[in-house]
This record gives sequence, C-alpha cells and structure tokens, in this order.
Amino acid sequence: MPTSIITTDDLREFKLELLEDLKELIKQPAQSKKKKYLKSAEVMELLQVSPGTLQNLRINGTLPYSKIGGIIFYDADEIHRIIQENRIDNSY
Repeated sequence: MPTSIITTDDLREFKLELLEDLKELIKQPAQSKKKKYLKSAEVMELLQVSPGTLQNLRINGTLPYSKIGGIIFYDADEIHRIIQENRIDNSY
C-alpha cells in the first residue's frame, strides 16, 4: 500500500474547502429542515392553542390528522394550507 505525504499546503487547502462547504450548508434555506409531520405539542405551539382547542379542531374536522399507535400526527403542509384558506383580508 503506497503512502503519501501530506504537506501543510494540502492541509490548508483541505481547510479552505471544508470551510466553503460548511458555509454553503449554513446558507441553505431552513425549508430543508422543515418537518413533514408534527405532533400535537408542536401544533399547539405553532397555532398557540390549548389541548382542548386542538381536540375540538380535530373533532369538527378542521384539522385532518393520522393516529398511529396512540400518537396523533398532523401534516405540516396541510396545516399551512388550512391557515391560508381561512385567512381573512381586512383591507378595504
């Protein structure tokens, strides 16, 4: 197995490349980190509602959800769509 010698110039170049890659990762929009499904606690925080209000929104069919093994999941895109559809424009 051949060995290679790493010089300080090689390390400096590696460092610069690594820093550029990290800068690109930081610049990426937060959209890529957005969760597809939210749990009840996350939805209550997002909508600033109580557990009872969230339950009422489920019962009356306002918020669609899925229940898997006792855990309730909400589609984040669906919640944002419902908020937009129910938006009231007060501009005259």
